[in-house]
Amino acid sequence: MTLTSPASPATKDDTASAGRPPERSGLRGLLAGIGGQNLSLVGALVLVLALFGLLNDNYLTLPNLQVIAEAATITGLLALVQTVVIICGGLDISVGSQVGVASVVSAMAFTASGSNALVGMVAALAVGVLVGVLNGLVIVYGRVNPTIATLAGLAAYKGLAQLLSDGRAQGYVLNDDVFVFLGRGKIAGLPVMVWILVVVAVAVHLLLKYTDIGRNIYAIGGNDTAARLAGININKYLVFVYALIGVVAAVAGILLTARTGSGQPTSGSEGLELKAITAAALGGCALKGGKGGIGGTLLAVALLGALENGLTVEGINTFWQNVAQGALLVGAVVIQQRRTGGRAVGLPH
Repeated sequence: MTLTSPASPATKDDTASAGRPPERSGLRGLLAGIGGQNLSLVGALVLVLALFGLLNDNYLTLPNLQVIAEAATITGLLALVQTVVIICGGLDISVGSQVGVASVVSAMAFTASGSNALVGMVAALAVGVLVGVLNGLVIVYGRVNPTIATLAGLAAYKGLAQLLSDGRAQGYVLNDDVFVFLGRGKIAGLPVMVWILVVVAVAVHLLLKYTDIGRNIYAIGGNDTAARLAGININKYLVFVYALIGVVAAVAGILLTARTGSGQPTSGSEGLELKAITAAALGGCALKGGKGGIGGTLLAVALLGALENGLTVEGINTFWQNVAQGALLVGAVVIQQRRTGGRAVGLPH
């Protein structure tokens, strides 16, 4: 018995034979392919850019757009893997703390090895794998709800980063060519950090869209009972997905170290989990699982980055940025509920 995702060729053929409307051509077909969710994000992004561009002449300049792109890179990396875990029917609230641990470990290992950048990065990646697998094992074999398990991880990994670093920035990496290149270098005019985000985005997109692993991840999130009956090892997939989060969070921690010049236990990583979840939800991920994509998530990351930078450029209190993120997350979930016909709590259908 073979289980395929809704995006698989077999399912498409079945849908067509059941009387699917003919495919649209031209502009209407293109817009339908992009999807209403992504079109809304594109419209919102254009509106934000235009608004702050009118308010501040420096907002749409190339240097500031590069600042937006660099600042959004770490959030973007976490949002990509948050998309994967949400599609699989899970959630990871601990990603920000994982970034903090990886950042501290990368800087401390770099210093302890006599300024060897490779040792620092390998140590951070190893810790990322360990933390991610630990989350997966707690969820699978401890039978703990993913929200609760990773909420515990949020506190535990934050405490671990503070214990390792004694609560302050560790090491100094700006005298190392590798870290300087990662944090401040450019390739073809674009920051290296942005290229890393692009590479990870392409890899995750290919994984989800063109591999059996990706189809099974969608299947598990869509209906885990059917997936289990189809022979999919759900436990193995869950551990794999959380390990993937740990690896990408470690990459984000390395970039944080490179960008700030030292290992940061909390500064720069605190609050990243909210941004990542908000971007994934805005990008069209169904929080119940089984639905979502990389394109929408990246557009949402760009929207959040543009909005955050615009508020900063205009000198608006940074506390309002948290208010805006919370409002966007609630708005995204409300829109999802309305589209899917979800029942309001305590109210009739």
